[in-house]
Amino acid sequence: MGFVTFEQKGAIGIVTIDRPKALNALNSAVLADLEAAFDGVDQETVRCILLTGAGEKSFVAGADIAEMSNLTREEGEAFAKKGVDIFRKIETFPIPVIAVINGYALGGGCELAMSCDIRLCADTAVFGQPEVGLGITPGFSGTQRLPRIVGMGKAKEMIYTGKNIKADEAYRVGLVNAVYPAEELMAQAEKMAARIAGNAPIAVRASKKAINDGLQVDMDQAIVIEEKLFGSCFETEDQKEGMAAFVEKRKVTGFKNC
Repeated sequence: MGFVTFEQKGAIGIVTIDRPKALNALNSAVLADLEAAFDGVDQETVRCILLTGAGEKSFVAGADIAEMSNLTREEGEAFAKKGVDIFRKIETFPIPVIAVINGYALGGGCELAMSCDIRLCADTAVFGQPEVGLGITPGFSGTQRLPRIVGMGKAKEMIYTGKNIKADEAYRVGLVNAVYPAEELMAQAEKMAARIAGNAPIAVRASKKAINDGLQVDMDQAIVIEEKLFGSCFETEDQKEGMAAFVEKRKVTGFKNC
């Protein structure tokens, strides 16, 4: 993985796109390395993942324009599918993924951030879908995830105008969960990840699946999804320990992921 690194700190995995001279732009090699990084995660020991970009300027500044500039229609579709499939893998990954947005998150970078469960950003971060200014549409599911997150009107404004927004507006419209001073961002992200990792991992994963799957169907079907996942938790040692600790008014001795 020449362009993506992985580090594990306890129960927290940190995936870093490491192409800072190109502002971590996504080309085919980066996308392949990103997929390999997630495929290699030990899901028994990692309970939350932080996804970030190397350097201080950029999370991901977008897809690599130089690589895309001469693509045919068929090649363009294939390139889009590669990104879409990898981002969907991240979105549906069993373990929660937090985007730690340390700078530019433009085009494919904004789309990558939106594939994560939670987005935290530095006060220097900038977001946007500027593709129409290049003669293309967003290609890594931006036209689908952005309206689902910020609403149709704001999404259409951002995509049609190609105008960037800063961190404070990203927070105001619900694109990010929180904004921190740049020097505090990673520490705050690790703090949130540690809180997530400290909870029963099977229950956290089931909650993610219930939310993701439930939003794809009507309410009557969604309720059934939740019921079944709720019930499945009662087969776990973690449920027994969690409830016993509550009844006995003591702290959980440690969730076992089983």
